[in-house]
Amino acid sequence: QVQLQESGPGLVKPSQTLSLTCTVSGGSILTDYYYWAWIRQPPGKELEWIGYISFSGSTYYSPSLKSRTSISRDTSKNQFTLQLSSVTPEDTAVYYCAGGETAGPAVDEYDYWGQGTQVTVSS
Repeated sequence: QVQLQESGPGLVKPSQTLSLTCTVSGGSILTDYYYWAWIRQPPGKELEWIGYISFSGSTYYSPSLKSRTSISRDTSKNQFTLQLSSVTPEDTAVYYCAGGETAGPAVDEYDYWGQGTQVTVSS
């Protein structure tokens, strides 16, 4: 069974870079036609898709966040990482990593989810 676990700081200062890592177990991030995504949910708001990295290493980001987002991977550790730069308090959210055979922003189509991690942007 595929399991995902997010890790990273729970508090980030404004203007800094948020960095989170997702460790995948029970499956490989190199599995053909699988996509590994980051999704967030700000308080009181709906889930927001941030972007994905594919089995081949290609990436695709939400247009609204593209200028500040980078998703990379470490295949030796079976991990993928989110970096979101120049954060503001509006980036405060629960951040989830997810995976599945869906290549896009339809969050309900991802099969596997981490438990989520709270990230607060505050000085």
